[in-house]
Amino acid sequence: MDRFSELQALVAVVETGSFSRAGDRLGLAKSMVSRRVSQLEQRLGAQLLQRTTRSLSLTGAGQQFYERALRILTDLDDAEQSLADDASGLRGRIRLAAPLSFGLHHLRDALTGFMVQHPAIEVELDLNDREINLVEEGFDVALRIGELRDSTLIAKRLGTIRFVACAGPGYLAEHGTPTHPRDIASHTGLHYTNVPLSQAWQFDVGERKPLVVIPGIRLRANNGDVLAEAAAAGLGIVYGPTFIASRHIVAGDLVPILAGYRRAPVGIHAVFPPGRLLPRRLQVLTDFLRKRFGDRPEWDRPIDAAPR
Repeated sequence: MDRFSELQALVAVVETGSFSRAGDRLGLAKSMVSRRVSQLEQRLGAQLLQRTTRSLSLTGAGQQFYERALRILTDLDDAEQSLADDASGLRGRIRLAAPLSFGLHHLRDALTGFMVQHPAIEVELDLNDREINLVEEGFDVALRIGELRDSTLIAKRLGTIRFVACAGPGYLAEHGTPTHPRDIASHTGLHYTNVPLSQAWQFDVGERKPLVVIPGIRLRANNGDVLAEAAAAGLGIVYGPTFIASRHIVAGDLVPILAGYRRAPVGIHAVFPPGRLLPRRLQVLTDFLRKRFGDRPEWDRPIDAAPR
């Protein structure tokens, strides 16, 4: 058995979480994948995978070897890709993780356009607001919005995310429209729980530090679309990213407020596992998304045009 096939088998098992799914990816029987991993362990004289009836996990030695094996396979793939023609030769699989709402409203169309341009590209997309571990979960790239806490990751900025406070016309008619951030304290708020209250309800009032004013929170949710729909229904004020609010503003379901006091924008980044060269398909995808999103994305246009 050649070493390359053994490395492929181990990486596939780790990334898919089972021998049967690894077999499906590689086009092999489950027993053949298991045999290749066992032969690799025997040759190395070390156990790489901890097997139970319900799960698989890497041992300490397995984690170290897996990271090296993944780098070897990635470098080999990148070497092959470098010889392919830019326009028609891009190929391979991309495992991509992204926030749910951003993925549904904006990444979906962008990714479809990218795959139409590159028909030999395969994509496995995971839409989830949780912060995944790229190495442990076997992702090639993730989109992250906001501050990057893990400094070991390779990060490439794709564009700018802005925020807007808004409420439904019915709510504003009943409760009045705030004219200063301090007015928010007497209003009802709808809060996105993946961001701390003190960060989510910041307002730029022209001072060294932003002003934090937290309303009475009626609804907490870990999804921005749920909050935007609730605000459109008149339940309170939502303060979130423009990529969610934009379509509601266009439809007239939400009205922007406090336009002159919005919290500071943040970046949207593509992040990659550390310690490896980026395959050309990831470099091309990153460039494509940067051109698609940029610092003045299409979803900001209706908000910029709204009365202030």
